[in-house]
Amino acid sequence: MNLKDLKKQIPYQWRVQSFSKNKAQAQCVAYIDARDVMNLLDEVVGSENWQSDFKDIGGQTFAGIGIKAEGELSDWVWKWDTGSESAIEKEKGQASDSLKRAAVQWGIGRFLYDMPIKYVEANEVKTTSNFPHVVDLNGKRVWDLTEYINKITK
Repeated sequence: MNLKDLKKQIPYQWRVQSFSKNKAQAQCVAYIDARDVMNLLDEVVGSENWQSDFKDIGGQTFAGIGIKAEGELSDWVWKWDTGSESAIEKEKGQASDSLKRAAVQWGIGRFLYDMPIKYVEANEVKTTSNFPHVVDLNGKRVWDLTEYINKITK
C-alpha cells in the first residue's frame, strides 16, 4: 500500500459554480464524484483497509475516512471534514461533499485545487428571478458541460 498513490489525478467533471450578474457568463469548476473517491481507495489501499463514517455535529454532517495502518499495531487512522448541502437532495449532497472533503485530507482530489476556473458563455445575465444556462459559441444550450469544456479547451 502506497498512500502517495491517493494523490494521483483521477477522472473529473465540470459544473457551474455561479452565473455572472454583470455579463452572460458562467464560472465553472472541476470536481470528482464520491464513487470515484471510493474506487481509488479500493484500488490503492484495498476495500478491506478503509471505511467511512458519518456524524451529525451541531446540525452539520461530518464524514470520516479511516485507513488501516500497516504494521504490527494495524490501527485505524481517521481524517474528518464537513461539507455543504447541494441544491438537490441537500442531506445526500452534504454527506457526499463531506466525504470528498475528508478524502482531500488523504490527498484524493487535491489536484483539483491547482486547476484553473473555466469561464463559458451563458444565455443571459443572472438576476434574482431567472435561471441561466450555458450555451455554446452558436448560442445553443449545452447539456453536457464536461464534454463541452473538454472540447473547447483542447
